[in-house]
Amino acid sequence: MEFSHIPVMPEECMNGLDIRPDGIYVDATAGGGGHSSAIASRLDKCGKLIALDRDPDAVAAARKKLAVYENATVVQCNYSDMRSVLNDLGIVLVDGVLMDLGVSSYQLDEESRGFSYHGDAPLDMRMSKEGVSAADIVNTYDEQELARIIFEFGEEKFSRRIASNIVSARSDAPIETTGRLADIVRSSIPQKARREKNPCRKTFQAIRIAVNGELEHLSKGLDEAFNSLKPGGRLAVITFHSLEDRLVKQRFADWCKGCICPPDFPRCICGHKPQGKLVNKKPIQADEKETTNNNRSRSAKLRVIERSGDL
Repeated sequence: MEFSHIPVMPEECMNGLDIRPDGIYVDATAGGGGHSSAIASRLDKCGKLIALDRDPDAVAAARKKLAVYENATVVQCNYSDMRSVLNDLGIVLVDGVLMDLGVSSYQLDEESRGFSYHGDAPLDMRMSKEGVSAADIVNTYDEQELARIIFEFGEEKFSRRIASNIVSARSDAPIETTGRLADIVRSSIPQKARREKNPCRKTFQAIRIAVNGELEHLSKGLDEAFNSLKPGGRLAVITFHSLEDRLVKQRFADWCKGCICPPDFPRCICGHKPQGKLVNKKPIQADEKETTNNNRSRSAKLRVIERSGDL
């Protein structure tokens, strides 16, 4: 399958970044190159785009799509290593960073990647195709740790039952495919809950997050992105589930905070000033036309912050 991914809220992202033709921009999650192309097409010969992705399939697709733009550079890396990449390229600060989080349409639709609970493929879920796989976690982690992962990263209230059934099933034979894991999860969920939503979604999300260290990389990546902005530069982040959005919302709030003195102090003595300001007070969401054409945009939330004038 050819790598394809429909970019979410492309115009809203471009408006949020407030792109300058001669600016330097980072697409921290290049995917199929949709957002990257939109940025590169708005730059003149003095502008520059650095597109990053940890997935080698995405990198190959982005390089092909962006080959027409002389101002675009594609690098395979995790966005949490953004600062190192910019240093290697001799770039001190940038005008904007876009982060489109979560799993791509291609990764979900390409069964061989092992992200989806709809097919029956090797249980993988590694975005970089390297390191610990979903099969490793499912077959080697103890029951308590599995339950913790499924509860914390999937917000699944039946996490203990699912973990118990996973451990029981793997004692007969290793759990090696998405189909077998999906069957175990379905059998662990009460019939009533199974009718409400696909019962596998939360558990597969949780294991994927654990496999890829998504929240740890997001925390570091946000800091690297914001600290790499010029005064007036903007960071735009698209989230797709509550764990991501909560982390982004809190980090943005921290950067926008002024005085950090204890509330009982009569006056400010800390001298702490806000490092940024919110561009949109509330998250931007896809309109009805987009959600109709791209179902995966329904849960997307776009938040944008601008770095303050003083470093």
